Amino acid sequence: GTKKKLILSKSFLLEKKEHTLSLLRPPPFTTTMVISKAASESDLSVHSTFASRYVRVSLPRFKMPENSIPKDAAYQIINDELMLDGNPRLNLASFVTTWMEPECDKLIMDSINKNYVDMDEYPVTTELQNRCVNMIAHLFNAPLGEGEAAIGVGTVGSSEAIMLAGLAFKRKWQNKMKAQGKPHDKPNIVTGANVQVCWEKFARYFEVDLKEVKLEDGYYVMDPEKAVEMVDENTICVAAILGSTLNGEFEDVKRLNDLLVEKNKETGWDTPIHVDAASGGFIAPFIYPEIEWDFRLPLVKSINVSGHKYGLVYAGIGWVIWRNKEDLPEELIFHINYLGADQPTFTLNFSKGSSQVIAQYYQLIRLGYEGYKNIMENCQENTRVLREGLEKTERFNIVSKEIGVPLVAFSLKDSSRHNEFEISEHLRRFGWIVPAYTMPANAEHVTVLRVVIREDFSRTLAERLVADIEKVLHELDTLPARVTAKLAATAEGEGSSGHKKSPMEVQLEITNVWKKFVAEKKKTKNVIC
Repeated sequence: GTKKKLILSKSFLLEKKEHTLSLLRPPPFTTTMVISKAASESDLSVHSTFASRYVRVSLPRFKMPENSIPKDAAYQIINDELMLDGNPRLNLASFVTTWMEPECDKLIMDSINKNYVDMDEYPVTTELQNRCVNMIAHLFNAPLGEGEAAIGVGTVGSSEAIMLAGLAFKRKWQNKMKAQGKPHDKPNIVTGANVQVCWEKFARYFEVDLKEVKLEDGYYVMDPEKAVEMVDENTICVAAILGSTLNGEFEDVKRLNDLLVEKNKETGWDTPIHVDAASGGFIAPFIYPEIEWDFRLPLVKSINVSGHKYGLVYAGIGWVIWRNKEDLPEELIFHINYLGADQPTFTLNFSKGSSQVIAQYYQLIRLGYEGYKNIMENCQENTRVLREGLEKTERFNIVSKEIGVPLVAFSLKDSSRHNEFEISEHLRRFGWIVPAYTMPANAEHVTVLRVVIREDFSRTLAERLVADIEKVLHELDTLPARVTAKLAATAEGEGSSGHKKSPMEVQLEITNVWKKFVAEKKKTKNVIC
């Protein structure tokens, strides 16, 4: 009986197994199907960013949001808003580099998390900075002995470099006046009215009187004779510009040096020169080596240059080089040891990225003298193409000089119907960003447009820009001169009550109104953004 029960149980189990297998087998002449399910709302991995709620909900603009959002949504929102920025390659207002080789881009990203100030932790980065300082010092003909190290430092740009150089001049002058028992509370600096705003910042922030040489109509740089006349016993230095922001022209540093040498002999002073070579420092050595502007001149004690301009590095790097160790007072240098070792530092800031220093070293060894020379010659040639194209229109006066920074500054011959601000505004429709601005004191009635020629501005783009300017001129010619004519009529009407205003005064008033109009428009845009 027991044996019979075991046989029946085994048979039952076999039948049950066969039944179960039959349920799993697909029926004959049918295909296997995968059963899908609808994704839940919480399953973000299958959501498209543009299908999520984040692109239809307005995020707070001036306060931190309460809740987190996915990383892809944050990226897309920011990336989409940045599309409304101008194209950096078509930003012809800026001297700053907008293109570098992919290999250098990779070096920048690889070192983006290194803090430049941690010299003990990143000794190779510090060594690369020192190499850059010495390369640039030799480029500027610093009087270095065999094996002697150059004196200089990397900065975030020429503004910081100028602040440091100015502080060195001020402290050295103060020490001299104290030693002579003379007042040392009213230092001044002599510059041209064409200097960049960072000089005004230095004067205001560090309580130095800024004595500006006024410009003249047709002469838009500092006059050396007038500059030396303004020098007195309290002048800490005279600042010369190698590449004016307004028209790219090099100031005559050699003439300034010779005149100042004579005045120093007559007075017993030792007034020095600083050269602001922010734009021209990486141009003159390669295509104008015969021009004496650097440490070949005995009174030039310090030079600043922007690595992120014609040094061909992205924004964020500048350099200041001193003639020798005596020109940088020791008391301005700080020594710290809380990062692992004794570290000298002379900067206005502390922490900053290492990427731009490494990028500068890359460009110096990658291009060498030959490479920089070729690039600057290309920029010079493309400047010539643009200048000749504008001259052929017979509508413009060229304000810039052929020797100087590769740029073209130009103004309308006849601005009675339309002016330079209108041309600038209309060119934005084609993507071009070309600034229009007025000259400084004594030349305010002159309005110019300026196109900066950088490494990535090709001959094709130069020819295209000329064509687009001609289109804008044709369009403006077909429009009534509503705004300009009304302003001119208003200006003349106001003058009728007293004296009749000259054409120059009328033009100046029109220009001032346009400046206010552009400023208000920018202010409105800032509020919207």
